[in-house]
Amino acid sequence: MISICDISELISGTPQFRIAEDLSGSAPTYFFYSQSDLEDDLSGVGKQDIARKQIRTFDEVITTSVGDVVFSLLSGKAAIVQKDHDGLLLTQNYVRLVPLDVLNADYLVYLLNEDQSIRHQLRISQQGSITMKYTLKQLRELRFPVLPSLERQQLIGETYLNQLKLDTLRKRAAELETALVLGKIKEAVQL
Repeated sequence: MISICDISELISGTPQFRIAEDLSGSAPTYFFYSQSDLEDDLSGVGKQDIARKQIRTFDEVITTSVGDVVFSLLSGKAAIVQKDHDGLLLTQNYVRLVPLDVLNADYLVYLLNEDQSIRHQLRISQQGSITMKYTLKQLRELRFPVLPSLERQQLIGETYLNQLKLDTLRKRAAELETALVLGKIKEAVQL
């Protein structure tokens, strides 16, 4: 087994309570990365824009970049940041994972979300906890199986993310089809 710290750097998001808000309006504006953003990034299919929480500050904060692996300490899920979520502020509820050269980012997301050994470690670390939030310490203690070749990692990771995207597109198509049929039924009833 391999420690996550041996294959990836972990960077905790900025603690919200430590950010000094600038009320003058002259500081840069940062929009917060949310659980909804993570779900969109994981599905690979963006949603419509929603109202975002924002803050103006001159403080140095941790922000997202396209291609970052982000792990939610709230849900225990990981995703790769997509173009729509570039430059968003990461709070203390998220950890950026920077894979070293031996680890493919897509494969890391697959392992964190689907590998039974890792999911088991996360569940075990939650036992006896009143809150269901994970901690950076729990993440640092994760042990990974021996890694396959980078080529195999890439294939597994890409296949996993493509399947999630396909599932999301199928669900959206089914929802649109249902709405269309219900609309036609409504029209028929009114005739």
